[in-house]
Amino acid sequence: AEYMGRQVYGISLQQPRNDIELTEELLLKNVVTEKKTFPDSAKTDLLVASIALKYTQSNSVCYAHRGQVIGLGAGQQSRIHCTRLAGDKADYWRLRHHPKVLGIQWVKGTKRANKSNAIDLYVTGEIQRASEQEQKEWAAYFVQVPPPLTDEEKGAFLQSDCSVSLSSDAFFPFSDNIHRARRSGVGFIVAPGGSTNDAQVIATANNYGITLAHSTTRLFHH
Repeated sequence: AEYMGRQVYGISLQQPRNDIELTEELLLKNVVTEKKTFPDSAKTDLLVASIALKYTQSNSVCYAHRGQVIGLGAGQQSRIHCTRLAGDKADYWRLRHHPKVLGIQWVKGTKRANKSNAIDLYVTGEIQRASEQEQKEWAAYFVQVPPPLTDEEKGAFLQSDCSVSLSSDAFFPFSDNIHRARRSGVGFIVAPGGSTNDAQVIATANNYGITLAHSTTRLFHH
């Protein structure tokens, strides 16, 4: 349909359907930081992340890496909450590739779903807060229980590759979003401009060596 509608307390609302085609020209032409170039891999990731945002509930922020979405935070009232939520998901995805995880020796016959859940408990640190019974069940999956993954090890691993891309469906009102994104290894960002704090956000991106493009299109979806 050309239009989409919604009923809100007896009031009928209509608006044109969002059929915009997201392209490199639309999203990445206006680079506002000192670093001006995006590698082809980042261009792909930024397009993937932006397309995902087109179909998610605002406010929303998406992290992408190696051609796929790795963290999505949507439907939050605060943009920094989106950035944190999506960033945590992105971190956990990347930490699944930490050498300590790749070196895990599983008890023969452990099912794929159980491996995935066990790794999730491990990289998130949730297993450290689990009950004695849950820890016992978790430990039974391993030939040898892996040593804890420390915060220092997590941080070092995430900072070892700062090629993650991030897209936001609207502008960043404060630079706290940039600080949080960098903790997840973000090196490339696309977001609409228009905030009164644009200059501060750009300066923070410059301090981290992040490439930031201001797109001309907000991708709000409510």
